[in-house]
Amino acid sequence: MGSRAQDRVRAAPARLELSRQQSVQAWSRSVAGNHEPSADAGTYSVRARAPTPDARPPGERRIVEVPHEREDQHVDRRREPADEPRRSLLRHHPFASVIGLILFMATAAASYLYWDYARHFESTDDAFVASRQFAIAPKVSGYITVVPVTDNQHVDAGGVIARIDDRDYRIALDQAQAQVASAEANIQNIDAQINVQQAQINASQAQVDQAQAALVFAQQQAALESAQANLKVAQRQLESLKAQRESAVASLAQANAQRDQAQLNLSYTTVTAAQAGRVVQLSAAVAEFAQAGTNLTMFVPDDVWVTANFKETQLDAMRPGQPMTLEIDAYPERTIRGHVASVQPGSGTAFSLLPAQNATGNYVKIVQRVPVKVVMDNPPTDVALGPGMSVVPTVRVDPAPSLYERLLSRYEQLRAWI
Repeated sequence: MGSRAQDRVRAAPARLELSRQQSVQAWSRSVAGNHEPSADAGTYSVRARAPTPDARPPGERRIVEVPHEREDQHVDRRREPADEPRRSLLRHHPFASVIGLILFMATAAASYLYWDYARHFESTDDAFVASRQFAIAPKVSGYITVVPVTDNQHVDAGGVIARIDDRDYRIALDQAQAQVASAEANIQNIDAQINVQQAQINASQAQVDQAQAALVFAQQQAALESAQANLKVAQRQLESLKAQRESAVASLAQANAQRDQAQLNLSYTTVTAAQAGRVVQLSAAVAEFAQAGTNLTMFVPDDVWVTANFKETQLDAMRPGQPMTLEIDAYPERTIRGHVASVQPGSGTAFSLLPAQNATGNYVKIVQRVPVKVVMDNPPTDVALGPGMSVVPTVRVDPAPSLYERLLSRYEQLRAWI
């Protein structure tokens, strides 16, 4: 290609831009008012556009060079419409923007304070009130005559639950006391015989002494031997009476035991509570025949605690004696204080009736629950607490004060100083 052709190629973009500008101007005139008013009244004359002279020689091909646009220009053009409303919003609402920023910073600060405070505690909703509830049953059988309590009633230690007809047991006690009296009388009779026999022994001994004195003067040997024989017989009878007395003493002890048993049976006709608590599921009724060992009612002692089943991953810093707060679902307005009493040495499933056998089958690791005994420091006395009631315990495992607590302490000190 010659120099002339190269010049035409270089000048092609300029010619293209000039042609584009002329086309735009012609269109603008046609739209905006290419109809110019004439000298006549209100008439318009239309000017015909002359054709644009073509400077190209005949038969020459047009070469158009389109400049390349950079990729970042397309990105900027796409972003401009999205960024424009945002910038205009910040320009038109600066106060709202500042308020939003302040609220965001306050929310972030509050979230951090809450996180820092919450990590000092461990909590679980798998916790329940527990106690050693038991059934109350009579030790003797008989017809029930009195039931002075009702369902869910609180009774003190020694309070009467029921009374059984005691007439048969009073008669048995009277018989036992009569046997005791008979045994005591028998002993007294034997003691009297022993005294009589001792007198006879003394008399026989006197005869022996008299016979020995007479033997010195008269040598009466037969009378001495007779007196000595009588003395031995009296001594043997005394030994027999002593043996009888020992047997009578044993009979008296047996009679006393029977009397004591009769007294116990009579006392068992009054069924009482051994400790303070509440009567639950009362089944005893007047005129009912109660067999020995038959349940009359269930009993829940006042000594209750909380069994909290924490995850084993929560026990790292948990120790006996750490303070705890308890929120009972039944009484949400009350906050009860307590402390960790002990941690069970093993998971709950290990002491179940059918413990899991992890050595068989496909093993899937599951976080286990470990029972923790929690003792209440100030248990409420005006409401009923019983086994199975849901509790949410929260134990403090880190005694160091959190940032929130330090700020609160400084605030309280500042208020006191002011």
